[in-house]
Amino acid sequence: MKRRDFVAKTGMAVAGISAIQASPLYPSKNDVVRIGVIGTGSRGGGLIPHINTIQGLEVAACCDVLPFRLEKGLAKVEGKATPYSDYRALLDNSAIDAVLIATPLSEHAHIAIDALDAGKHVYCEKTMVKGYTAIQNVVKKASESKTIFQTGHQYHSSRLYTHVVDLIKNGEIGKIAAIECQWNRNGNWRRPVPSPEYERAINWRMYQEFSGGLLAELSSHQLDFANWLLEAEPIKVMGDGGIDYWKDGRDIFDNVHMIYTYPNGVRAKYTCLTSNSKDDYLIKVMGDKGTITIDYTKAWFYPEKKEEYREVGEVDGVSGATIKWDQNKGIPIEVEHLDPSKQALLDFRKSIVDNTMPKSNAISGAKAAICVQMGLDALHKQEIVPWNSSILP
Repeated sequence: MKRRDFVAKTGMAVAGISAIQASPLYPSKNDVVRIGVIGTGSRGGGLIPHINTIQGLEVAACCDVLPFRLEKGLAKVEGKATPYSDYRALLDNSAIDAVLIATPLSEHAHIAIDALDAGKHVYCEKTMVKGYTAIQNVVKKASESKTIFQTGHQYHSSRLYTHVVDLIKNGEIGKIAAIECQWNRNGNWRRPVPSPEYERAINWRMYQEFSGGLLAELSSHQLDFANWLLEAEPIKVMGDGGIDYWKDGRDIFDNVHMIYTYPNGVRAKYTCLTSNSKDDYLIKVMGDKGTITIDYTKAWFYPEKKEEYREVGEVDGVSGATIKWDQNKGIPIEVEHLDPSKQALLDFRKSIVDNTMPKSNAISGAKAAICVQMGLDALHKQEIVPWNSSILP
């Protein structure tokens, strides 16, 4: 494998985009897409600065049930945004073209369905929805809608991740043997609350009533990646975990360990901890010719049988570039790319303007959501849970 094979340029075409029926709901390339942010907490509020930098995308409204959080969200908007405490009033505003849903997971499904019914384009944060029935309902509604539905698995938009997927599908690491993923942190995962009555509203991630826990909030990105890379769904999952470190009233696990088995025999393993942060976020795809490791914004290729590989420091005869090597990681994969969240929002606007289906759409989002629910069932029932083929059409 030559180093030049790992160099990609900005603007790589995204594969698998299919056209959908044209509609007057879609603006021209020069029009501004006016978006309402529903849920202005850490994620929704965190995406507003990205939207501010995107030409042709504008935050026109913000909605949150907590006044102090709504105020913080509005303060991040460049320009004027209309405040709402009830998302249904926001949906009634005909000047709003699209919504970004960043509420607690338990609220995603009914807000998304109402937004589609209101003729809005929808960017629904991951995990798409909670539970099998909600997955079915949202997929059905999105399939019937004339508007765009994008799921917020932002790494699906990353040009680095797209390039890595293409490399692996083109056989650069050989036959895939296994995938290993982790997203480890050292902290209680809690958000500060101004007073006790806001505990469940702000720390909803800690409670099964609202949340899918670590699997839904963190590992779902990597579950989506494995489905995307393997072009398949897992046939079964097993797992274990518990509330073993943070004895603070939460009822979601503070550590999870999962194995998803795919039809081709590949096992994808997932670990998510809250009491050790070594190596933080990591995906490792292992093949019989080499391994590719990916973190948030960087990736490396580590060839098998390194002793037979070309000398580090050797100049590539075609590209004229010197072969680089990061200690214990391998050859850096050099790709020009943007912050994944910003790229996902750029892709959302492009899908609206071009009237094309996003790569991270209702179906891919549903498959990742099914994987999350399978994993939760495996954890709480202590069973091996199979893929349910009746959930999706």
